[in-house]
Amino acid sequence: MFKVAVLPGDGIGPEVIAEAIKVLNAAAERFGFTIEYKEALVGGAAIDAVGKALPQETLDVCNEAHAILFGAVGGPKWESLPPEEQPERGALLPLRKEYNLYANLRPAIIFPALLDSSPLKNSVLGGKGFDILVVRELTGGIYFGQPKGIYQEEDGRKGVDTMIYHEWEIARIARKAFEAAMVRNKRLTSIDKANVLNSMVLWREVVSEVAKEFPEVELNHLLVDNAAMQLIRDPLQFDVILAGNMFGDILSDEAAMLTGSIGMLPSASLGDFKGLYEPVHGSAPDIAGEGVANPLATILSAAMMLRYSFRQGDAAKCIEKAVEDILNEGYRTADLYRGEGTKVNTSEMGDLVAERVRG
Repeated sequence: MFKVAVLPGDGIGPEVIAEAIKVLNAAAERFGFTIEYKEALVGGAAIDAVGKALPQETLDVCNEAHAILFGAVGGPKWESLPPEEQPERGALLPLRKEYNLYANLRPAIIFPALLDSSPLKNSVLGGKGFDILVVRELTGGIYFGQPKGIYQEEDGRKGVDTMIYHEWEIARIARKAFEAAMVRNKRLTSIDKANVLNSMVLWREVVSEVAKEFPEVELNHLLVDNAAMQLIRDPLQFDVILAGNMFGDILSDEAAMLTGSIGMLPSASLGDFKGLYEPVHGSAPDIAGEGVANPLATILSAAMMLRYSFRQGDAAKCIEKAVEDILNEGYRTADLYRGEGTKVNTSEMGDLVAERVRG
């Protein structure tokens, strides 16, 4: 039995999580495994209920689980709180630290049926789209480096963030990226800013050293500003992109937008013993409760959970194929609808995918 901690969170989080569970149950039925779900509060919902974005009760549920299925957190309601108490910083960052979720895998895929949804011209996409995997270091770098804060000095306030990477942090995320490249097209692009940042000089050196362990993988280094340009100019040149925390955050969002809808993109945050799976999109409070949210990113995140945490590769492929088939048949949620095909709501999209998975 696989144990899953379910943290729906805020906004559209509960809506899309419900559809992912619907599809997971269909996969469990077809492939003969069992999933036990236990739900807990997180984010703004937890703040409203118990005064803290990540209560101990929620951590207890996560501790007992093999994997965490996460919806989304945050919204205008909680933006007046001190930054460290807001849902995003008060929940997601501590979860990543608690379970040492240092490897963030974010696929950016344009399904053939959605080529026209991309802001890029078909000529740039080669008439076939792209499949890029961004591997982002998630527990180090400028987001966690110390000292950090806003300090009062004689001439005014000073804001400080520290960019720091240890050799072992770089080496372990590099190995994750090279391992991913080995089962894909054996091409890896490492992103840095080695021309001005000492931490990135070390990054490039360590990645190059780890590359010797994977002689079959072609390694290329790009400065982050050039990488941002190249993603727009020629995304087909990329297969696996390796980046530190801040650069990976920015570039993975850029790659996500090239696919046409952030509502299509899943993610996995992996440590050595546990994984957290969540859609890339946020809580979208402006459409919460309207039944128009796209659940496919969360459904595809659930497929990643089956693959990486539960080693149910066939079930994961089945879900991914079901999503592709549904899109090929012309079904679209509001974010993807362009006047052609069949417009469906959140629940209907979940039903369609679950039906295909069930077979």
